[in-house]
Amino acid sequence: MSERPDAPDRDTLLAMFEIQSRIKLCDERFRSMLTSGQIQLIYYSPRGQECISAGWGVHLRPDDYVVTIYRGLHDHLAKGVPLRELWAEFLGRATGTCKGKGGPMHITHPESGLMVTTGIVGSGIPIANGFGLAAQLNGTDQVTVVNFGDGASNIGAFHEGLNMAGVWKLPVVFVCQNNLYGEHTPMAMSTPVEYISERAASYGMPGVTVNGNDPVATWKVMGEAVARARAGEGPTLVEARTYRFHGHLMGDAMEYMDKDERKAAMEADPVPAFRAWLLDNGHATEEQLAELEETITAAIDDAVEFAMNSPYPDADELYTDVYADLTVSK
Repeated sequence: MSERPDAPDRDTLLAMFEIQSRIKLCDERFRSMLTSGQIQLIYYSPRGQECISAGWGVHLRPDDYVVTIYRGLHDHLAKGVPLRELWAEFLGRATGTCKGKGGPMHITHPESGLMVTTGIVGSGIPIANGFGLAAQLNGTDQVTVVNFGDGASNIGAFHEGLNMAGVWKLPVVFVCQNNLYGEHTPMAMSTPVEYISERAASYGMPGVTVNGNDPVATWKVMGEAVARARAGEGPTLVEARTYRFHGHLMGDAMEYMDKDERKAAMEADPVPAFRAWLLDNGHATEEQLAELEETITAAIDDAVEFAMNSPYPDADELYTDVYADLTVSK
């Protein structure tokens, strides 16, 4: 990565690094605790995809909306979901964002603007349109960012959702985090186009492909898309090319992944690469970055302790939030 004149300012660069480091360190703690038997849950690692979330995260306001999928830890953290409540929900505790009843695949925290985490591929896209339409009808300039994988671009909801957003010029940024694998299937085996961004033309919106492992390039593209949506100019499809370091979920043998391709991607890990770039270009000192990483680690320690010491949901909560409480008037 070379220095470029249109790069974000120093504070923004450090904010992006903080988001990336928080994601990386959280993921490492989850995987460490899982492999050591300290916790048990289904876990989808986002390692390798940190730059994408950081790229849009620094452009959004607290009142903007984010929709994501089950591989969503990086998006949760980029939108500001509190660590304590996030960890508690992942571990199924009553103090979690959904009282421990949603788990990793259903993280929701409206207070921070993280509106939906969905376990159904592609289903977040029409939901995001709903948030975009609400902002449009309410006359606000709120923006919705919806994240999904390359596999979701072959789902009917993707095409219907982009078509509707294009027709109504909804303030939605469609972010395809293209990690080249749809669960266990390489993109080339399921998608006939080389770039998913090409599909944007069919729905009357800009489509752009960016190196999702380049934080500055991603910041620039995401900023343009968010600004366009906020100005009432309609949606954008952003394809951020990246690579997931681990399998579809913890325990995946990864036999379908090319070993040399994976090795090269991990050697080019975007988080330490960005760290080195910040140091080389004088945006931060080693002491500053080390202190930031220590602060994040301490916050994760606190969140883990909070979650592990929190109770599981009470049996009386079983039907709460499942059925509405109806009052029938006579």
